[in-house]
Amino acid sequence: MMKRDEMLKAFARQRKDEIVVAVYMAAQELTHFAPNDLNYTFVGAMGQGSSHALGLALGRPDKKVVVFDGDGSLLMNLGSLVTIANQAPKNYVHCLCENGCYETNGSVLTPRSGQIRFAELAKTTGYKKTYEISDLGDWQQKLPEILKEEGPVFVTLKVEPGEAYPENFPRLYSIEHREKFRQTLAKS
Repeated sequence: MMKRDEMLKAFARQRKDEIVVAVYMAAQELTHFAPNDLNYTFVGAMGQGSSHALGLALGRPDKKVVVFDGDGSLLMNLGSLVTIANQAPKNYVHCLCENGCYETNGSVLTPRSGQIRFAELAKTTGYKKTYEISDLGDWQQKLPEILKEEGPVFVTLKVEPGEAYPENFPRLYSIEHREKFRQTLAKS
C-alpha cells in the first residue's frame, strides 16, 4: 500500500498539461503541493468526480483528463462506469484511490471494504485497459505508459493517508479559481 500524497506527488512530477479532476482528500492534497490552473477540484458532490471528468473529456477530446476518485465516491455512482465505457473517451484516465473507507466522513468503512475488485468492475463495463497498483515504485514506473494509453483507462491505486494537510474549503469552492480553470481551458 502506498501513501496517497506520495502517489499524487509522483503523478505531479510526471504531469504535463493534463486536466486533473480531484475529489475530497485528493483535491485537498493537490491544492497544497501541486497547484495548477488545470486542476478541477471540488467536494460536496460525492460520486460525481467520474461524471465531471467524463464531461470534460468529451468536451475537450484534445486533452488528456485524469480523475482521482475515491472508492467511497465511486460506490455512490457505479453507473458512471457503464456510461464512461459506452462513451469510450480515448483521453480518459480514471484513477481510483482505494482506501476502504469514506475518509472525509470520519473514515467509516465502505460496504464490503477490501473485497471489491474495482478494476475488474471497470473491465467488465468496457474500459479498454485496467490496472491495480499498490506499490509506489510500480506506480512511478507504469505512469508514463498509463498516460499514453488510449482510454478509457481505469487504475485502482491501493492507498492510505499520508501527511496531514490542512483542509482548504474556501480554495476548493473559490469562484476565482473556477474562473482561472475556465480561462486556462479556453486558452489551451
